[in-house]
Amino acid sequence: MSNRFTQYILAAMVLGVVVGAFIFNFMPDSRAELSSDINLLAVLFLRLIKMIIAPLVFATLVGGIAHMGSGSKLGRIFAKTLGWFVSASFISLLLGLIMVNLLQPGANFPGALPDKSQSTGLPVSAFSIEKFLTHLIPTSIADAMAQNEILQIVIFAVFFSVAMGALPERSKALLGLIDDVGHIMLKVTSYVMLFAPVAVFAAITATVAKNGLLVLWKLIVFMGGFYLSLLILWGLLVIAGFIVIGPRYSHLLRLIREPLMIAFSTASSEAAYPKTLEGLNRFGASSRISSFVLPLGYSFNLDGTMMYCTFASIFIAQTYKIEMSLPTQLAMLATLMITSKGVAGVPRASLVVIASTLSQFNIPEAGLHMIMGIDTFLDMGRSATNVIGNTLATSVVAKWEGELGPEHALGPTDVVPPSMVPGEVPAMAGH
Repeated sequence: MSNRFTQYILAAMVLGVVVGAFIFNFMPDSRAELSSDINLLAVLFLRLIKMIIAPLVFATLVGGIAHMGSGSKLGRIFAKTLGWFVSASFISLLLGLIMVNLLQPGANFPGALPDKSQSTGLPVSAFSIEKFLTHLIPTSIADAMAQNEILQIVIFAVFFSVAMGALPERSKALLGLIDDVGHIMLKVTSYVMLFAPVAVFAAITATVAKNGLLVLWKLIVFMGGFYLSLLILWGLLVIAGFIVIGPRYSHLLRLIREPLMIAFSTASSEAAYPKTLEGLNRFGASSRISSFVLPLGYSFNLDGTMMYCTFASIFIAQTYKIEMSLPTQLAMLATLMITSKGVAGVPRASLVVIASTLSQFNIPEAGLHMIMGIDTFLDMGRSATNVIGNTLATSVVAKWEGELGPEHALGPTDVVPPSMVPGEVPAMAGH
């Protein structure tokens, strides 16, 4: 079933390119309308994903943490997770900085530059610690779920599950209910993912039909340099995986082919979340670990997005011939290290971060107009990279905690329970 689904995704991507190119070249008068109509299918799929994300994250996270036992274990796992995230973030940002300086994609830019006074219409505001910290805490869990604020859901779920652990007798029935909700949400997820090939076809078709493939040639040096940088980052992540996990890591790469292709074709890390969670549990990562680390990764460990932030920001400075000293570039890296946290795993979210960063370093925000036309094609690569980075982080933490069990297979209609996989302790045992 898995191989067949992968083939469906690949076929949908190829068919989308063919149909999109046909519409762009032979139906110029109606391509805008057709692109919008076809893209509706992709939009509906992403809305279905958003519909299940909040309850899925909450149920799996609460179930996972409640089964961890002591608060000291939770603190230890959090410290290891945060340490990995910070290290991976720094490497991603630094690699983007190094590559954009080596390749100089913005030097002698052949195209016309947008007027410096031109606005992008993106919300731009200076970063402040106060805004960042207050955004972490939800004023209402209902509002956080309605807005799909994953980080806020995580904060509430941690408090909720720790409180449940402190009242084990009173929590038994509720934990059983939450486990059941997790089972049901994973079954709902399996139904939603049946529409993935259709959504992939629609997303690719709409993108190519609207922009054509020739738009890529205008910024081929920039795109080529960025994808080369992503390949190097992938190489570093894979090497890290083999060092920490061993040869078995190749199995994980095989198990996450589907979420990789979903993230790439829809340009959304969020769309790949359910399949990524399933792949990690198939790999043998404890659901207690995966349900805790993976949601955090979607706010704190978007490796592809962070690399893009430094790469694109310096590229724009190069096109306008703005000299940036090494200390200034390092200051930008430090700024992005903080401002990139909490970026939603949805299309174009990184543009908001870049726009804010450009304004802080006196780089024309208008430069974003040069890359907005191809941002979807760039977002495909960085979204897939985010999936690689988060699966690696989750499996590494599971390995460090001794909770990386044997790989196991699921049937075509099975789902992975949120708080119990083969070899784990049943609900509330010993708590």
